[in-house]
Amino acid sequence: MGKYDFDKVIDRHGSGALKVDALSEFFGRQDLKGLWVADMDFAVSPRIQEVLVERMRHPIYGYGAVSPTYWQSITDWLWHRHGWQVSREELTYIPGVVKGIAYAVNFFSRPGDKIVIQPPVYHPFKMVIEGNGRVVANNPLICRGDSYEMDIDGLEHIFAEEHPTMMILCNPHNPIGIQWDEDTLRRVGELACRYGVTVVSDEIHGDLVLYGKPHYPFASVSEEAARVAVTLGAPSKTFNIAGLVSSWVVVKNKKLREPFYAWLAANEFDSPTFIATIATEAAYRYGEDWLDECLAYIEGSIDETAAIISDTMPGLRMIRPAASFLAWLDCRGLGLDHDSLQDLFINKAHLALNDGAMFGTEGTGFMRLNLGSPRCIIREALSSLALSLAPVHADRRP
Repeated sequence: MGKYDFDKVIDRHGSGALKVDALSEFFGRQDLKGLWVADMDFAVSPRIQEVLVERMRHPIYGYGAVSPTYWQSITDWLWHRHGWQVSREELTYIPGVVKGIAYAVNFFSRPGDKIVIQPPVYHPFKMVIEGNGRVVANNPLICRGDSYEMDIDGLEHIFAEEHPTMMILCNPHNPIGIQWDEDTLRRVGELACRYGVTVVSDEIHGDLVLYGKPHYPFASVSEEAARVAVTLGAPSKTFNIAGLVSSWVVVKNKKLREPFYAWLAANEFDSPTFIATIATEAAYRYGEDWLDECLAYIEGSIDETAAIISDTMPGLRMIRPAASFLAWLDCRGLGLDHDSLQDLFINKAHLALNDGAMFGTEGTGFMRLNLGSPRCIIREALSSLALSLAPVHADRRP
């Protein structure tokens, strides 16, 4: 056992946690195990909690000055953790990655413009595009057995024939958990540069790469990628502090960066709260040992979950993630239609997972399982699912 106890069960009910206190709103019943929304059920690093408690003891919560050490903590982290050199002028604050995507959509494109996404993919991409009067151009991923790959030829066709102004890249990919390799990212950068497409790269899961593999920031793989990249990241998923709303954006290309950052500043979109800055700095300065233990724990949970599914749930497959604490479950082998699959998980197994169809039609027949919980919770959930599947398997026997 390590320094931190990831087996500890913490009751989040009544804390205002979306994951548990909003189950009735999203699933129609409250008596479910919440394994959906992408935050973890682990206590944060004690150092983060300590700096927040210490600051909150001061009786005045006024406007906060942003310390230079806050910015330095981010650039130090990106260099130390990912070998990506970022200067202070290339970096600014945004109040959330999805908001940052929305800012980029509004600044770098116009109503009616096409924006490329790669479904099945994080559903707010489509919502932000369409909600701001832009048009989605789908470049679906290609599923090959237990893995997915980009359709690069299809992407080039879209760039050449449909003339999108922007692409939203999910790197690592949510919900599938793919860490794109350098060659794939270089190809995207080459095509985007050739066709004049700005690439907004959502890298919020970049610190959560698994099994000792590296994360490749899109803007780091080539000069062409750096020329077109608007990179968004955060400590939120990494350190389980999403509710503190602290994110950042990096733009290497001065011609993209200066007008965009001026627009963010003019609208005060780049003004962090003092809570965000002190928590971020504490996380990046002092949280690495917690993160390393957390990743090892998640890897163990992935291994155990894959084994349980393989041994006890015929017709169900788990695509093992290379990054993050989210597992993509292929339920198509169960032979259930969409409504029956939802009924199985919600009303039979009493589990709240994300419906794969929300990530695009390509996700129909899949479910996204959040493994960022103590293993006893995951084991109980898998046991409940296995019991609920027994009648399904019985009905399918000849």
